[in-house]
Amino acid sequence: MVRLTLRARHCKPQAYARPQPLSLQFRSRTSNAKQLQDDLLEASLKDTSAAAFLSKFEKSPHVPQTLTEKIVQRHCVGLPDNKFVKSGDYVTLSPYKCMTHDNSWPVATKFLSIGASEINDKTQIVMTLDHDVQNKSETNLKKYRQIEEFAKRQGVPFYPAGRGIGHQIMVEEGYAWPGTLAVASDSHSNMYGGVGCLGTPVVRTDAASIWATSKTWWQIPPICRVTFVGTLPQGVTGKDVIIALCGLFSNDEVLNHAIEFAGSEESMASLKVDDRLAIANMTTEWGALTGLFPIDDTLQRWLRYRATEAALRVGGPDDSPSSQFTHQRLDHLFTNQLSADSGAKYSKHLYLDLSTLSPYVSGPNSVKVATPLQTLAAQKIQINKAYLVSCTNSRASDLAAAARVFKDAAQENGSTVPKIADGVEFYIAAASAPEQEAAEASGDWQAMLAAGARPLPAGCGPCIGLGTGLLEPGEVGISASNRNFKGRMGSTDAKAYLASPEVVAASALHGVITGPGWYNQPKDWSGVIRGEGDGVKVEERMVNPEQALEKVIAQLYSIVEDGEKELFEDVLRTDSAVGETEQLTKVLPSFPQRVEGEILFCDADNINTDAIYPGKYTYQDEVTQEKMAEVCMSNYDSEFASIAREGDILVAGFNFGCGSSREQAATAILAKKIPLVVAGSFGNIFSRNSINNALMGVEVPKLVQRLRESFSGVQLGESQQPIAEPSRNQESLDSPPPAPQAVPPQEKLLTRRTGWRLVWDVRRSKVMIQEGEDGPRWSQKVGELPPNVQEIIARGGLEKWVKKELEERYETSTP
Repeated sequence: MVRLTLRARHCKPQAYARPQPLSLQFRSRTSNAKQLQDDLLEASLKDTSAAAFLSKFEKSPHVPQTLTEKIVQRHCVGLPDNKFVKSGDYVTLSPYKCMTHDNSWPVATKFLSIGASEINDKTQIVMTLDHDVQNKSETNLKKYRQIEEFAKRQGVPFYPAGRGIGHQIMVEEGYAWPGTLAVASDSHSNMYGGVGCLGTPVVRTDAASIWATSKTWWQIPPICRVTFVGTLPQGVTGKDVIIALCGLFSNDEVLNHAIEFAGSEESMASLKVDDRLAIANMTTEWGALTGLFPIDDTLQRWLRYRATEAALRVGGPDDSPSSQFTHQRLDHLFTNQLSADSGAKYSKHLYLDLSTLSPYVSGPNSVKVATPLQTLAAQKIQINKAYLVSCTNSRASDLAAAARVFKDAAQENGSTVPKIADGVEFYIAAASAPEQEAAEASGDWQAMLAAGARPLPAGCGPCIGLGTGLLEPGEVGISASNRNFKGRMGSTDAKAYLASPEVVAASALHGVITGPGWYNQPKDWSGVIRGEGDGVKVEERMVNPEQALEKVIAQLYSIVEDGEKELFEDVLRTDSAVGETEQLTKVLPSFPQRVEGEILFCDADNINTDAIYPGKYTYQDEVTQEKMAEVCMSNYDSEFASIAREGDILVAGFNFGCGSSREQAATAILAKKIPLVVAGSFGNIFSRNSINNALMGVEVPKLVQRLRESFSGVQLGESQQPIAEPSRNQESLDSPPPAPQAVPPQEKLLTRRTGWRLVWDVRRSKVMIQEGEDGPRWSQKVGELPPNVQEIIARGGLEKWVKKELEERYETSTP
């Protein structure tokens, strides 16, 4: 789905009577700002105290970039010279690494079906087995054997069941390398951001494309800068930080954003790398597509330790940690260290004062519900199961924190480790085998076993709802994992909470949700300080001269850029009015310049993929195109098939296509011969699946607003009961549940033929609306659909694009 977000252009009226020549207009609007910048630089460079700082601005790129944009720039393929990528751009990427796990065999099947036989770049691919490692059925063991044999035949790094969770392996083996971009066919790829590696998820078709061609596509998301101020108090962890962020900013502030975390050296030093990994991991639950920490001194110390540790090892295969972590490689990394430019633009700014945080607990059954531990502890909520598992919080430091709870209790119990509370089951699984070995070497693993913990193999297990120890109906569980939505860890009739490892351990010991007592709340505490902006107090903002000068330079960049933008918009309006030039998108010969049709309105938000394509058909491989067309949207409206016509433009509300990652949600709409979907916004994975399957789409929030004003006259936010997700709806092993479907209760027609017509002019990046035969006509600019995405759609989707790439490669290599 092409996410072309509407941006209306509002232009200020001009006061001058006679237009100036364009060159004079440009000079008049920018000369003052440019002269001010030049004067400031010249004067300040004479001041030796400011010279070193300001000199870097002379060498800054013309377009200041965020850290996210800089990393993406490094991995782009086919960029024009002097092109600086920015948020919103569609780019062709060659990721540094691509990891697949238990879904490697479905990816391999897709890879082979498109005519590929050899992985293009074997150093780019990593395969792990981690999700269903407790499953000893012949069916699962056969799949695992197929994956292992395929990996060995292709000559790519492979990590068997029990070695660890794929994301942890990516970090500890050095595949998630700072300053690079790594992807995985799993939603928690965000975790790589904890070590300064831009990690983001891809769907299976993307992974197959990367295997075959080393390339895929991506649209750079809007980028949010989250600034930490203050330092983390004793007894508060990175897990508490991300639980608080999910609960305190719970109105989709960062939905489908890339996040960059920032703060003073002191603030960032209080977040150790393991804390950062936990925070980045759960930016997925916060709604973000990435969660990136800076490449700073804290990370450098961690990397140097890993390199020293690796240097002490003897031997090992080529892809062992000893070959990834070397001081020579780190010297190069920090000599060419990436950081965001001064003046880089972010879509929004949020801040959190770490010093005002206390231990937090998420739930029950929602990460958007976050409560201070002190409040829940007073309620003495009894638990039945406790879990110290997952890639979020099962590293050696997490296991040590949990073990300390029992070791401290042993000191008050005659040096005997006390048992966990009666009626409580406590499950532990390390994030990887090396992390478990480290915990065993320190005695932490044994301390928890002595308390009655039940060990599980290193893997996802209960976190994904697979294997031993799942929640039964009516039970209450508390976990150090990342997701607690209803049914995730077992029964939908159970309650699940999330917390830090020490809170999980203390709760297991006492049988109720509680903490170890390591946090002492300040007497003058009045609540968590957070909000929009960077969190710097006005009276402190100009204390640092370097920061003050940096702000001035950023403002000057903005003045020049805004002046240029206003000028060029004036030029476009003037030229368009007299029939001269206009900024146009190149349209490939095989792609339509215009798409038009009657608007078919489905007035609902959060229409999930099960509503679009029923789950009971997802695993039926022989479903015909006719049957797909018949059942398309049937779980949303049983009358849809009889109302929709070939060539209609389907318009829906916001967050269209949320839920699981089934690709049939896109192909069913195409089977109904609907070429274009327009929505207020789209679910991110649905957006990828749509482009990958040649379904076009545009985001036009204003159109949804106008349709609702005309046909329903109600405000957003009124909801009906959510659509149930079938138990076998697991096209993705970690697919989230559908959002509640919101339909205005006054509106009786779920699907309405409007009589309105829509034209999408691809060349001019514009949609034009005719509101009925005699109604108003209006138009809006939308985002550009670039040629690289046009090519994927024109060829019939990503698989067919890959086939064509392979054919061309073969023709080139054949004498």
